Amino acid sequence: MRYERKNSRFENRPLADINVTPLVDVVLVLLIIFMVTAPMLQMGIDVNLPKVKSKSVDVSEEKIILTINNKRDIFINKSKIPLIDLNAKLESIFGNRIEKEVFLRADKDVPYGFVVEVISRVKNAGVDKLGMIAEPPEEVK
Repeated sequence: MRYERKNSRFENRPLADINVTPLVDVVLVLLIIFMVTAPMLQMGIDVNLPKVKSKSVDVSEEKIILTINNKRDIFINKSKIPLIDLNAKLESIFGNRIEKEVFLRADKDVPYGFVVEVISRVKNAGVDKLGMIAEPPEEVK
């Protein structure tokens, strides 16, 4: 029988190093998943359903609330305004404001198409942020 001598003196020792390649693969996959799902959480649009959960509005400055009742009347805060004059009125309100933010309240019986038309006019007036306001759900007994 013939025995061969190994050149390395560490060959019989157990391997103590951690292989980081699978770790990096898992971390990159998790990073991609979070990067894809994070914008979806922020881009959700609340529709004025009969009852939804929502957070309270911060009242640090006066908020512009656009209300549409079931007769399709449009109100900016408490002032009634025709749909034709909506762009001009919003442009004059937000002319010298830095934060251009509007909250929309629409009756649940208003047709979807009319609400979308109002949203389009609000966006054309230069509003950056448009929030939807809904009622909180009643507690289930």
